[in-house]
Amino acid sequence: MKKQHTHWHAATLFVGWLVSFGVIVISGTASAITNASTADHSKFKELQQTFKTGPDVTKACLKCHTEAAKQIQKTTHWTWEYRNPANGQLLGKKHLINNFCISEMSNEAFCNACHIGYGWKDDTFDFTKQENVDCLVCHDTTGVYKKAPGMAGHPAYKPIENPPGSGKFIQPVDLKKVAQGVGKTSRDTCGACHFYGGGGDGVKHGDLDSSLSAPDKKLDVHMDATGSDFACATCHMTTGHQVPGSRYAPTAMDKGGARMRGKADTRNPTTCVACHGNAPHPVKTAQLNNHGSLLNDHTSKLACQTCHIPSFARGGVPTKVSWDWSTSGKLTPEGKPFVKKDDKGHVIYDSRKGDFVLSENVVPGYTWFNGTVKYTLLTDKIEMIDGVIHINSFAGSPDDGKSMIWPVKVFRGSQPYDPVNQTLVVPHTTGSDDTAYWKNFNWEKAIATGMATAHAPFSGKIAFAKTVMYWPIAHMIAPKEEALSCQQCHSANGRLKDIKGVYMPGRDASKLLDMAGWTIALLALIGVLIHGSLRFINSNKKG
Repeated sequence: MKKQHTHWHAATLFVGWLVSFGVIVISGTASAITNASTADHSKFKELQQTFKTGPDVTKACLKCHTEAAKQIQKTTHWTWEYRNPANGQLLGKKHLINNFCISEMSNEAFCNACHIGYGWKDDTFDFTKQENVDCLVCHDTTGVYKKAPGMAGHPAYKPIENPPGSGKFIQPVDLKKVAQGVGKTSRDTCGACHFYGGGGDGVKHGDLDSSLSAPDKKLDVHMDATGSDFACATCHMTTGHQVPGSRYAPTAMDKGGARMRGKADTRNPTTCVACHGNAPHPVKTAQLNNHGSLLNDHTSKLACQTCHIPSFARGGVPTKVSWDWSTSGKLTPEGKPFVKKDDKGHVIYDSRKGDFVLSENVVPGYTWFNGTVKYTLLTDKIEMIDGVIHINSFAGSPDDGKSMIWPVKVFRGSQPYDPVNQTLVVPHTTGSDDTAYWKNFNWEKAIATGMATAHAPFSGKIAFAKTVMYWPIAHMIAPKEEALSCQQCHSANGRLKDIKGVYMPGRDASKLLDMAGWTIALLALIGVLIHGSLRFINSNKKG
C-alpha cells in the first residue's frame, strides 16, 4: 500500500509539473494552458439568451468587442477583394476566375458559406452592416458550428433537407452553446474554409486539408499535434484581425533574417526566415566537410519549402490535380445525374462537374518566383500558350535579384470560354432557378445568366479550353531527415531538371567538362609530385 501511495504521489507531482509549465496532454493532443482564454463566455449575461440568428449573436458580441466588426470589415477575408500593388490588378474571390469551381460571381448563396459574414447572396449585400459579420465561424471551439451551402453564409436555423428529396437533414446549430464556447482561432476553425476550398477536402491547395487538424510530426513538424502543435495564427500572427500572408502577392524572398521579439517589424511574419533566419542550418566549424555551410549557401536561391516539402497531399487526403468540366452533363438512362467513385471511395466523376483526377504524395512543380502573380481576368483577352490558357502565372527569373526557386502545385483543367469574344466566362452553376447549370445542364443558359450578373458581354457561343493554375506550396513541412537529398535535385533527371539560369553540379556536368577537370587535377598532382621529388633530391645533394 505504501508503494502504491508513493507511485500516486509521484504521479501527482508529475501532473503538477506539467500544469506548472502550462502543458497537459488529453487524448493524445497537447494543449497549452497558457493559451486558454482569460474569460469564460458562458458566464457573460449577454450570452445567456437564446439566439434566433447569427446576426443576433454578433450584436451581443459587439456589446463588449466594440471595434471587432470595424476591424474585420477592413480585411480581405471580409471584402474578398485585393488590389495587387505590383501590377494594379483587382483580385480576390469576388473577381477572380479559376479552373476548379470557376467563379463565385452569380453563385454567392452557395460559395459564400465560406465568407466570414451573414447574407451575401447577391450584389445587394451590405458590407458596412456590423451585425453581418460572423464572429462564430472563426472563434468556435465546440466543433458544432457549420455554415450550410446555399444559405449565403448562414448556419441552419431549422432542419434543412439537403439535397432536396434525399431524406437527409442538416440540423440547426445551437447558437447559444457556440456563443458561450468561443475562444481563440485554431487549425479547425481556419481549416473549415481553407481545407475545403475549391469544392471539397484538399481540392485546391494540396498542402491544406483536413489531415492537418491533428497531424503527426511526419506530416508537419510545426503543426504536430503531440509536439509543437502550432495553430495557424502561430505563423500568421494577426493584429486587428488583419491576417498576414497572401496567395495573391506572397513573400517569395525574405532577406530580413529572424524577427526579434518585441522589436517593431513590418515584414511578413509567415516566412520561414522570420523564425529560422537566412542561415538556418547549423555550422560546425570543426568539420572539414562543412555540410551546414553548403546548405546555407543554397538559401540565396532556394525557398526553404523546395527542400523541406518533398511532396504534398501526404496525409491520406488526395488533392485534385485535374478537373474537366467539358465531360459534365452525362445522365443515367432515366435522365438523372450520377457520381462515380474510385476504389477508395473518392469521387472521380460527377454529372454536375465532370471528370476529376486525384493524387496523393504529389511531387511539386518548381519555378523561379519573385512574389508577383498575374491573373487572367474576366475582362482580359485570353492568350493560349501551347494550346493552354494560363489563368495565373508566376513572375520571376534567376537574375532579377528577387526570385527564388519555389515548389508549386500545378492544377490543370478544361472549362468553357467565349470563342467569339475570346474571354473566359462565368457560369451560373448553383441554385434552384432554371438557368442554374446543376439544375438544367444547359451551358448556354448558365453562362448567359452568369455573365449578365458579372455585367460582362457574352456572344452566346461557348467552347472548352485547357487551362492551368499554379499554387505556391508552403505547408506540410516534413522532418529534416526527409528533406530532399542532393541527388534528388542535382541529377540529370532530378527535380530541378527544367530550372534554367543556374549551374547545378551533377545536372549540368558534361563528359568533356569532367574529363577536362580530371585532366587538370591529374596534371596538378603530377606537378606536385615532380616538385616534391626535386626538392627531396636537392636536399640530399646538399646533405
